[in-house]
Amino acid sequence: MRWAWIFLLWGFFGSDPQAARIRETRPLMGTAVEVIAEGEDAAALRAGLEAAYREMNRLSDMMNHYDARSVVSAINDAAGVRAVATPPELAEVLAMARRVSQRTRGAFDVTIASIRGWRFRPDDPRMPAKADIDSQLHRVGWKNLVLAKNTAFLGKPGMRIDLGGIAKLYILRAGARVLERSGTQRAMVNGGGDVVVAGRKGSAPWNIGVRDPRKPDSLIGVLALDRGFVASSGDYERYFERGGRRYHHILDPRTGYPSEGPHGVTLVAARLEAVNGLGVAIMVLGKAEGVRLVERTPGLDALIADRDGSVWMSKGMRARLK
Repeated sequence: MRWAWIFLLWGFFGSDPQAARIRETRPLMGTAVEVIAEGEDAAALRAGLEAAYREMNRLSDMMNHYDARSVVSAINDAAGVRAVATPPELAEVLAMARRVSQRTRGAFDVTIASIRGWRFRPDDPRMPAKADIDSQLHRVGWKNLVLAKNTAFLGKPGMRIDLGGIAKLYILRAGARVLERSGTQRAMVNGGGDVVVAGRKGSAPWNIGVRDPRKPDSLIGVLALDRGFVASSGDYERYFERGGRRYHHILDPRTGYPSEGPHGVTLVAARLEAVNGLGVAIMVLGKAEGVRLVERTPGLDALIADRDGSVWMSKGMRARLK
């Protein structure tokens, strides 16, 4: 399991010592997804956990652009030719992606996958030639993702979408909802640094440690959260270095190259819509515009670690982070 910027701190507090507890980690969505749940009945917890993983796998299979059988791959294959029918869950994620793109003036854009040739594996890095990037940039543009009732259409041949920046939290939330319906009293679902916390009213909070992007082996603080979402974006999870420069996986839709904004962003909110996709957008927009975006979003708390080594926190984040 690769390190996640945000991770659970063991010794979470307030737990009922009489409650049954279950914890499991499985590979999913290119990372490791960990589920920890508490409830009154161990058998019901196990059944709920299995159902949660089945639902998350189902949605991941639907939205995985690396899988040639997925609906997202069908949309990509039909670019410039025809619209493709979309299941309700995928239609919801695509609509969410368009709203975020509109709010951020395209800083978040799922059609960035139209830029091909990058590989951010340190053992086998690949960087496309500038001429190749320049020749593909005209295909990037969220406005050419046309959504109608139960269909999606990419307006230009060669366009592609990648939902990795917005589908993961949606899928983790789906798993958490299955756990809640199964009678789980409190649960945490952690997927590569994106965290969903669920629980009945009055449930004790989880202790969630936040890594310092300037010193990734250290914590910058701890969040106590009983319900809601924590989302992380950073330039040090998937990257390679060449010529003294770090090339990371968050691409700027305006250039086709890795963003040159902050080192990392942590977002916390009670609603999925308040955090989903905004971390990537802030990485592209930079600190100043990122701060304005945070301040215009009700219920959103944020930490932005900038390239100059400074750390900005919203008033709410300063109160949350211990």
